[in-house]
Amino acid sequence: MISNPNMDIDNLELETRNLKPPTARLARVDARGLDYRELNRRVDELLASGAGEIEIRGVHGQRYIASRVRRPVSFRIHGTPGNDLAAFSDGVRLEVFGDAQDGVGNTMNSGEIIIHGRAGDIVGMGMRGGRIFIRDEVGYRTAIHMKEYGEQRPVIVIGVMGQDFLGEYMAGGVVVILNLPPRNPKSFSRPPAFIGTGIHGGKIFFRGKLEPYQTGKEVGFDRPDEKEMEFLSGIIRDYSNYFGLNLAQVVPDDFIKLYPKHLRPYGRLYAY
Repeated sequence: MISNPNMDIDNLELETRNLKPPTARLARVDARGLDYRELNRRVDELLASGAGEIEIRGVHGQRYIASRVRRPVSFRIHGTPGNDLAAFSDGVRLEVFGDAQDGVGNTMNSGEIIIHGRAGDIVGMGMRGGRIFIRDEVGYRTAIHMKEYGEQRPVIVIGVMGQDFLGEYMAGGVVVILNLPPRNPKSFSRPPAFIGTGIHGGKIFFRGKLEPYQTGKEVGFDRPDEKEMEFLSGIIRDYSNYFGLNLAQVVPDDFIKLYPKHLRPYGRLYAY
C-alpha cells in the first residue's frame, strides 16, 4: 500500500503556544557542583512549591532535567544539559542557551524545546507531540520512532544538518532540515546517509538536494504542496525569531519532501 504524500497538516502547530502560566513565579537554581540527583531534587521541590518559571545556571552535563514534568512550566537553562532533557514531558517550554547531549525530548508528549546550539544523538526518540527547534546540528538517529498520537503531530526543526539514520523508523510527525551553513565547517566530515530508513509514517522536509544513496529505499520524493509551503513559511519565521537570524534567503520552494512509499515496509518479513 502506498501512503499519501500529501497528508493534511492543518493540525500542526504553526505558532508557539503560550505555555507559561500568566502569573508564573520565577525561581533560580545554581547547578554548579551539584550531582544530577541533587539538581533534580531541587527542581522538584520548586515545582511542588508552585514555581512556574525556573532558571538554571551552571549546568554541566546533569541528566534528566525537566523530565517527567507534566504541566505548563518554563525552563531557561544556561550550560550543557545531559542526556534525556525533558524526557516524558508534557506541556513544558524549555530554552537552552548552549548545546545539549543525547535524548532531547525522549517520548515528549507536548510542549516546546529551543536549543541555542547543537544537540546529540536520538533527538525526539519516540516523540508524540510538541516542537523541538535546534539552531545548529544534531547527531545520529534523530526522530527515530517518532510517532503521531491522536491529533498530536510532533515537529523537529534542525537548522544545519543531521547525521546518519535521521528519521529512522519514523511513524509520524514532521522533521524540517534547513541545511544552513554550519558555524563550524568541520562539523561534518561527509553528507549524512540512510535518511528515512524504515520510515512508514510522517514527512521529512529537506532544503537543498539529496543523492539517492543518502536515503533509505523506503523513501519517496515529491515537492511540498500549497499547505505544506504555508507550514514551512511558518517554521522559517519561527526559527528566525527564536534565534535572531535573518533567513530572507530561505524560501519554501527550496525544499523537497521525503515521505514513506509503504505503510509496512517490512511486512513481508513478518507476515506469511
